[in-house]
Amino acid sequence: MHAKDILIDGFNRIHEEVHATVEGLGPDELTARPSPDTNSIAWLVWHLTRVQDDHMADAFGLEQVWLSQDWEKRFGLDLPRRDTGYGHSPAKVARVRVESGELLTGYHDAVHEQSVGALRGLAAKDLERVIDERWDPPVTLGVRLVSVLSDDLQHIGQAAYLRGLLQSAAA
Repeated sequence: MHAKDILIDGFNRIHEEVHATVEGLGPDELTARPSPDTNSIAWLVWHLTRVQDDHMADAFGLEQVWLSQDWEKRFGLDLPRRDTGYGHSPAKVARVRVESGELLTGYHDAVHEQSVGALRGLAAKDLERVIDERWDPPVTLGVRLVSVLSDDLQHIGQAAYLRGLLQSAAA
């Protein structure tokens, strides 16, 4: 198995979990927050998808799906165009509201398609390419891809846990 196949498998797992976590939830469940300082499922899925979109586009020299396919307009959030959710206050988390899970999964599907398409063209030597010299040590493509996987896996786990909390409270 090649490194790109492992990375593709990782992104496929995130994609499956996004769908499983969002499926069947309405707007109230998607935006529910156990306390005012916590994130909602909608925010977590939006954020993990925005991070993947932003970082993958930057790493591969692509346009962000958020902007190139008008997802920013479809969501209609009261946030800056390139906002990914890093450092969001509780008030900004509350701005991420959706009318349906299909909006979240649709955006995630589009980002996933672009991400996996970029990964399919990878050669092993590409993973060593430095893509961000602002860090010490400089960040390689391989390190950035693992970073995106790690961040996305943490957030989809949080969203799945929150789904479980909401479902057990409703039972």
